[in-house]
Amino acid sequence: MISIPYPNTNDDASATPRPLVRIAAINFLNPAPLMWDFEHAPLNALLAQRYRIGSMLPSECADRLASGEADIGLVPIAALATNPTLHILPGCTIAAKGRVRSLLLVHRASQPLTALRSVAADVASRTTVAYARMLLHHWGNPSVPFVPANADLDAMLDQADAAILIGDPALLALEERANRFERTREPLVYLDLAEQWKAITGVPFVSAIWALSPLMPLGQAAHRPSLEAIVEDFNQSRIHGLENIDILVAEWSKRLPISEETIRTYLTSNIHYTLDEECIEGMRVFFSTAASLGILPEYPVALKPTAL
Repeated sequence: MISIPYPNTNDDASATPRPLVRIAAINFLNPAPLMWDFEHAPLNALLAQRYRIGSMLPSECADRLASGEADIGLVPIAALATNPTLHILPGCTIAAKGRVRSLLLVHRASQPLTALRSVAADVASRTTVAYARMLLHHWGNPSVPFVPANADLDAMLDQADAAILIGDPALLALEERANRFERTREPLVYLDLAEQWKAITGVPFVSAIWALSPLMPLGQAAHRPSLEAIVEDFNQSRIHGLENIDILVAEWSKRLPISEETIRTYLTSNIHYTLDEECIEGMRVFFSTAASLGILPEYPVALKPTAL
């Protein structure tokens, strides 16, 4: 858990009411356990009376919070440095403490990292780009330019020397690795960025957290749930999701051309969902390193353990 300034629950009840808390969520496999209660019986009907969910890319979640179009969002942690007024919801995260498979830097085997002249970055990958810039600094290529691109590995490597893929497109690229080599005969290196980050820094790769807009009224204001109720709703959803992995595996194996075994391993071993002290330390290292290298602004809010 973490402790940073939270919104004041004594907002003016006369403010213009917004009947539902607006959630900006991500339609990827990795947050599926976090969304369990919002999408499954028996609690989804109750939560639908409190929350309205919209699905989008990770980078769009942060934009929705910044523009006031959402109250809570599953945001890339880099968004905290560019919008430090956001409040971190305790308890939940999307992180990795080793190999994750859904955060990739792909480059041609014939071209070492020090010789990369350009990197095509998935437009959804705001935080992953920051991690990749730090890793490339460590690997001796700190000034390589990044170009925005859609998540299509072939097209990305047509326009750049390397590609960053995140989420489902990264998982699919790994599944298609052998097929791509058969088709192109081009040997590629698939670097797992979370695994590389952990090996270099010793701390987890923290991708995203639930964040609250500072403008969100809580408690009695507009009959909104209290902060404590929101924390309870989101953390119970995570707990229940991790208790129902088999159902999630069956659901997502119908949506993605990925084996059930791969999906189960991904949700149970590759992704870490609890914002524990180890992940908080990972965030500290991320922010301090990114600021020292000029990759992100300094993040002025201290991250501290709390009993909340």
